[in-house]
Amino acid sequence: MLNITTSSLASTYRFWRGTVASKHTEQPEETLILFDQEGDSKCRLVREVLTEFDLNVIIAPCPEGGENLAKLKSAFNGATPPVLVDSNHPNIVQGAEGIIHHLFQQYRGTKPPKACLGQLRSTLTSKLASGVRLGAGIKARHSRKQATPPSQQPDLPLILYSFESSPFSRPVREKLCELELTYILINLGKQQFSDMGPAQFHWSLKPYKPLPNTKRDEFFKQHGNVQVPYLMDPNTGVDMFESKDILRYLEEAYG
Repeated sequence: MLNITTSSLASTYRFWRGTVASKHTEQPEETLILFDQEGDSKCRLVREVLTEFDLNVIIAPCPEGGENLAKLKSAFNGATPPVLVDSNHPNIVQGAEGIIHHLFQQYRGTKPPKACLGQLRSTLTSKLASGVRLGAGIKARHSRKQATPPSQQPDLPLILYSFESSPFSRPVREKLCELELTYILINLGKQQFSDMGPAQFHWSLKPYKPLPNTKRDEFFKQHGNVQVPYLMDPNTGVDMFESKDILRYLEEAYG
């Protein structure tokens, strides 16, 4: 309960940015790759835009003290997250402001609004969101300096259905980051008023229906509701809902 409460506070500090998604977005031919640190305040700004654009992305977690961060710095001259690799235009963009400019230019054809560019208010509220989570999603669970064994790395990336502001999804993303587990993030942001509310209760008097021909619609047809987080592990064939069950599974399988 405490975990979900502080996660809800983190979303509240950000005014629930990363909840609403574009109604119609074509996924690029090549999936974007984001070198990310879940608890970092600037990385959060990028992920919010990715949710709002309804774009899927491969997340390469780079927590402090981990192998992935060391590899990122070596490959990109000391770069730190966020770093975006976009093979569709081909471009490697470093830093939240540059990445947000790139996303707006390439996938919306406009310049980003000021609120997205890390002005004082955006930066402060994102730092507050990180602070209330007490450092979760920042440091690698297994540090070379501490001589602890690395997490078990799967052959295939995991798949996580989520959206940025989801209080239930955030702890799962933090765990994936701390364990340095690469995953495909399928954004399922809310696209209409009736999408709002918990999975089993929507703000509509009519039977719930997602917008047709969307990712939410496809998910609804497969599962009968739209609930996140939802984890798929192609390495073991395990698919599951519920944060606590997913967290337990990640620890047992890869921790």
